[in-house]
Parts: sequence; structure tokens; C-alpha cells
Amino acid sequence: MDGGYVLEIKSVDATGAIDAGYYNPRSIHVATASASLSGGAIQVFVELRDVNYPGSTYRLTYDPRGDRLAGTYFQAGLGQTYEVTFERATP
Repeated sequence: MDGGYVLEIKSVDATGAIDAGYYNPRSIHVATASASLSGGAIQVFVELRDVNYPGSTYRLTYDPRGDRLAGTYFQAGLGQTYEVTFERATP
């Protein structure tokens, strides 16, 4: 189990564009982030473009029962996909 990665969703506008931050633990540039509805589920897409993150992507679905985002992470540099979960941070 790996950890310490933070996906910060600052805001989502009416078009689904997300203002997001990503930290591992330092800030990694988020090239694009968006939200959409598919089959009644909230889908989140995040693309990272930074050193060691050449177009790596997250494809996540919001789980309202667990109050978390879960899905896959594609590590572009290695060409590998991993199952991931982001838990909501408690204040």
C-alpha cells in the first residue's frame, strides 16, 4: 500500500472544469481536471504534466456511501495502471 498522495479539489464550475491541486508530497502540475455524470455517477478525470508525470492520468468515480473517489491511475512513464482510492481528509 502506497500513500501520502493528495488530490485537492478546490472548485468545480458549471461546465465540469475542476480547479485541482495534486501533491506527492510536493506540488505536481495538474494539466487538466474535469467532472462529469455517467449513469448517475460523478466521474473525475485528472491529467498530470510535470517532471516524472508525462501525461499520467486518474480516472475516478465518486462513491457517496464511502465519501471517497476510487478508480485507476495510469503512470505514463512506466505504462502501468494501478487501482487507487482517495479518502476525504477530515479537518
